[in-house]
Amino acid sequence: MNFVAELATKKCLVIGAGVTGRSVAKALKKFGATTVLFDEKLTNDSGVTNQIPDGIVLAVVSPGWRTDHPVFSKIKASGIEVISEVDLAWKIKEVLAPNQKWIALTGTNGKTTTIKMVESIFKAAKINGIACGNVGETVIDAVIADKPYEYLALELSSFQIEWSDLAKYEAVAVLNIAEDHIDWHGSFDAYALAKLKLLKQSVKVILNKSDAELLRRVKTGSVIWFSLDTPNPGELGVVENLLIDRAFSPSPAQANEISELVDITPTVPHNILNALAAAALALAVGVNYEFIKLGLRNFTSDHHRMELVMSKNEINWIDDSKATNPHAAIASLLSNFNVVWIAGGLAKGASINELAQRCSSRIKSVILIGQDRELIAEAFKVHSPTTELYRVDQVSDAKKLMDDVVIQAIKISKPGDTVLLAPACASMDQFSSYIERGQLFAQAVKALV
Repeated sequence: MNFVAELATKKCLVIGAGVTGRSVAKALKKFGATTVLFDEKLTNDSGVTNQIPDGIVLAVVSPGWRTDHPVFSKIKASGIEVISEVDLAWKIKEVLAPNQKWIALTGTNGKTTTIKMVESIFKAAKINGIACGNVGETVIDAVIADKPYEYLALELSSFQIEWSDLAKYEAVAVLNIAEDHIDWHGSFDAYALAKLKLLKQSVKVILNKSDAELLRRVKTGSVIWFSLDTPNPGELGVVENLLIDRAFSPSPAQANEISELVDITPTVPHNILNALAAAALALAVGVNYEFIKLGLRNFTSDHHRMELVMSKNEINWIDDSKATNPHAAIASLLSNFNVVWIAGGLAKGASINELAQRCSSRIKSVILIGQDRELIAEAFKVHSPTTELYRVDQVSDAKKLMDDVVIQAIKISKPGDTVLLAPACASMDQFSSYIERGQLFAQAVKALV
């Protein structure tokens, strides 16, 4: 009996009643399993329990649950098998769509943009493929789709990789590794190792040569590197105004054009690296250069990712609310000059020191908000003590807070400046999400500037 058929005989516990957990429960029920949703935070929902019922034989974990959570010691002590949503999807895919191929992408920043570039390339090439995982559909929903996809392009968080062991990928790419989610993983080293675990599960490994952590931690010779430099044989890179491939060509000496720099929007360094990673993943599964070029040219980035809200009186107002950690904010800050920087929120254990050191020459002043704003203030006192710091307190709701922030920015910005919302922190202390934070910023700019 195959795994999918066996599900009809199983009583399953789905840990986490959020979006992923609900998708897992739906899939398990589709195949006849008895399914119970477990979540300590949502027990006011009548369909959710905070107890482990008798008779459970399989537990499926949603990403975000720490591996040392007490519920897992109880589950393992009971002899219950525990797998992740990604691994459950893989086991079901092996039965329902054995020819379906998976590629995957991770990194601290740029994941969503890059995997959406891959999806745009699929569309240009008329390939039946979809981006899923940490973006769009859950992996399990993509696997049980009525018409099976030929390819899944998975965006994976460190949480998803930490929990996953079974999936096998045609190619994986890692964009970068910088401090993030230290509170979840316990240390930067544990976070980095979670990201790099993905390398052991793939046929081809694609890494960013511009990233110091990847260079330091990965020594194997079988890596396909990409960078903004002229590529060596076996690499992808940039020559004058062209993105060039020397890794997937029939001959290592041969250099093939992927696209022109002008095909990439916005044409800033970190986004060109995103495009090189997307191109490499597409090339790894045999997509032709002409479709990669077309897919990259057709791609438009998500809202709240370096989005120009307004340009007025020679001042640019940019929403990069998706910059939820220092590494992402550094990329944003280094793409602009004379910045009035709006920063703060939940730092998630990350340090601001590197940002203050590298970006202080670009920053005129900082408007500080949120729970961990004093971490940012302290870093600037040490590394850039002459940078002006302004604190804006929340006196009522999130909308009023962002209005007050924009009013402060209007007071201190001058022609030639960029007012940049790239907070380097998560949003949940004052906003429902980075999306709400960005939307309120854009609304305030349009209403007040």
